[in-house]
Amino acid sequence: MQGFSESGLEMKFHRFNDELTLGDDRVIEGYASVFGAVDQGGDVVQPGAYKASLDGGRRVKMLWQHDPREPIGIWDVVREDAKGLYVKGRLLDEVARAREAAALMKAGAIDGLSIGYRTLKASKDDRGRRLLNEVELWEVSLVTFPMLPEARVGSREGKSETLHDLAQVFEDARRTLAARKAR
Repeated sequence: MQGFSESGLEMKFHRFNDELTLGDDRVIEGYASVFGAVDQGGDVVQPGAYKASLDGGRRVKMLWQHDPREPIGIWDVVREDAKGLYVKGRLLDEVARAREAAALMKAGAIDGLSIGYRTLKASKDDRGRRLLNEVELWEVSLVTFPMLPEARVGSREGKSETLHDLAQVFEDARRTLAARKAR
């Protein structure tokens, strides 16, 4: 899902992948964005898109569902690597919503990350997809509905394959309909 907040920030949603973990000490880590993946809005984040923003020293906020009134923790590590935007942080036990978020994540009810950003440089590819070349990253939120259906839901019990398969069916159907309309 992509959206815009009242402040004009764009938001991208991404499912946790197998590398996301929620430790007993409320430490979470995973990828908030994966380079080269086409999201449901037709956007593709390019390698290096976050570099200037991260080098600028801006402290990326950890929010609940993109609500600026609901910070729930601290991102201790936010960096680009070859795969995408890696984050590692702590849900703060002193914050009631963070405790709720931890319980929902542990139960498998919440399984998404979403970035809040402002596009600085973008271009279009030959298929009409927007290539995000430089973004100003403001926040990474824990969310209910992530943007990239082809990413796997993280689960220590491995129960997420069915959700991944279902998301792929919907994405394939969307692409088929779009191809038919283009004819």
